[in-house]
Amino acid sequence: MEPRIVYVHGNGNKPREELLTSQWDTALFGVDMGTASRMAYWAPLLHPEPLPDGQADPLDGGAVPAEETRESAPVSVEATEEFVARTLAEARADTAVRAEGAGSTDEGASGTGAGTAAGSDQPLADWLRDMGYLAEALAQDGGPPIGGSGGPGGPEALPLPAFARTRLFRLLVKHTFKDVHAYFFGGAGAAIRDVVRQALDQAREGAGAGGPLVVVGHSLGSIAAYEVLAEEPRDVDLFVTIGSPLAITEIQDVLAGPPAVPAGVAVWRNASDLRDLVALDHTLRPEYAPVHLVTDHLVLNTSGNHHGAREYLATGPVREPVRALFGGLAAQQTG
Repeated sequence: MEPRIVYVHGNGNKPREELLTSQWDTALFGVDMGTASRMAYWAPLLHPEPLPDGQADPLDGGAVPAEETRESAPVSVEATEEFVARTLAEARADTAVRAEGAGSTDEGASGTGAGTAAGSDQPLADWLRDMGYLAEALAQDGGPPIGGSGGPGGPEALPLPAFARTRLFRLLVKHTFKDVHAYFFGGAGAAIRDVVRQALDQAREGAGAGGPLVVVGHSLGSIAAYEVLAEEPRDVDLFVTIGSPLAITEIQDVLAGPPAVPAGVAVWRNASDLRDLVALDHTLRPEYAPVHLVTDHLVLNTSGNHHGAREYLATGPVREPVRALFGGLAAQQTG
């Protein structure tokens, strides 16, 4: 019986499923894992066309387009409160359109559980405001150059001015919030969770199935994976969350149930970068009990917005326990 791994990607549009799965495999194992890995690929539910092959994903820490670094500074930068108010209004408008298109506002009003029964998205609005102000602080800080590795044969890393860094971080904030709002209030949550369930079911089927199961959730994907595992207990040897907002009180307020380690999860590892706008709170303990099953790790995410999935997958606290469960299977893929 061979081990299996199920990935659940995060917010925003993504490359096609096969390419994205291979990218995550390579970051985590150094090689494409073939049938041992699969992606719970829910991006088409909110984004009809995938990103073209070769195009960097700016929401996943992708390189900033070259023209962004050459653009002249605007006369003024939108104030954070204005940005927050506009993003919230756009998310609510998108939610209303989705609810109307579905022919009902029931799910859009009630979200996924008791925390959203009153239809109030105020907890998410508070989270949006916190992300907005952290984006402003990170943009003014300067930080490392963004845009490439600068290594031999690689693209040159270009330092960005504050206004360009503001745009970079606000891009992450806006699209993260809109997808999370759609998940809880726009009727998208149930469909996204269905995709996760199908991927988990498929991982337990076929030749060689029945070995250790690893589930990795990034960003919004960590929320969807958590809610599926909490609702339908499954034997999961290792649950890994990266760049996850699950520790944030405002997110816990809109979950379907009180926070706890899902029954069936043997070990839960959570990794985040202190500069990650999406993971504003970095400790799942002690909210998720039993606490001895949960370990929080602070890691260095070197992507442009400190939220990139592949950069998280390449860190020791994520790689090491996954590779330990997979033993020499990765080496066999290259043989």
